[in-house]
Amino acid sequence: MILVDDIEKACKLIKDSTYALALTGAGISTESGIPDFRSPGVGLWGKMDPMEALSTDVLLNNPEKFYREGFKILRGMENAQPNDAHRILAELEDKGYINGVITQNIDNLHHRAGSKKVYEVHGNTRTCHCMRCKSKYEFKELERQVDAGIKVPKCPKCGGMLRPDVVMFGDMMPQDFELALKEAQKSDLLIVIGSSLEVAPVCYIPDMVPHLIIINLMKTPYDKSADVVFHDKAGKVMKEIRDTMENT
Repeated sequence: MILVDDIEKACKLIKDSTYALALTGAGISTESGIPDFRSPGVGLWGKMDPMEALSTDVLLNNPEKFYREGFKILRGMENAQPNDAHRILAELEDKGYINGVITQNIDNLHHRAGSKKVYEVHGNTRTCHCMRCKSKYEFKELERQVDAGIKVPKCPKCGGMLRPDVVMFGDMMPQDFELALKEAQKSDLLIVIGSSLEVAPVCYIPDMVPHLIIINLMKTPYDKSADVVFHDKAGKVMKEIRDTMENT
């Protein structure tokens, strides 16, 4: 049950903040039909080994296997649509209440919802690049070649292997992570939505921000230090926050 006092406290934190950010994880996108990789019993990782499905080791040493198996996970997100939580975050940014979104998700839903400042610390499934000449292409180029029966997509310019712009197991963190850290250092409020806050190095970001609002179905290691915690669905809580902010 969502307590009115908690909603009002969250609204006050957001209105009183000088530089608020959101940090989102897989839990914000489950309401869009994208499975959570880590939830017990339903997470994709309960059905396969992530080190086998989405890793640089497999990509580099057995690319045919990567494009036969791991690539299916990435393609499975392409038809998902933003839900209320994504849309409300975009509204809050548009109205100046938050200054951007740091996301662990690769599903592009914040972009589709209209968020403008999005720091994708685990990459995205909109683009890909050549590992030899670094040329950039749309993700659809990978899909086009795989659908044409090409076992390992090649760069149209130099013939090098193409790879998605997703941070896989074994990869370095992207520039967006460094930018996210700089944003967090300026922030006085972090709204965590749908993240277990257990995956490094992103899980250390809440330590950098003095005030926390946490919205997650399960408990997180930061619940005790948060200003307010909601163990409920992201869309439901965000609608309550948005409606209360509009009426106060």
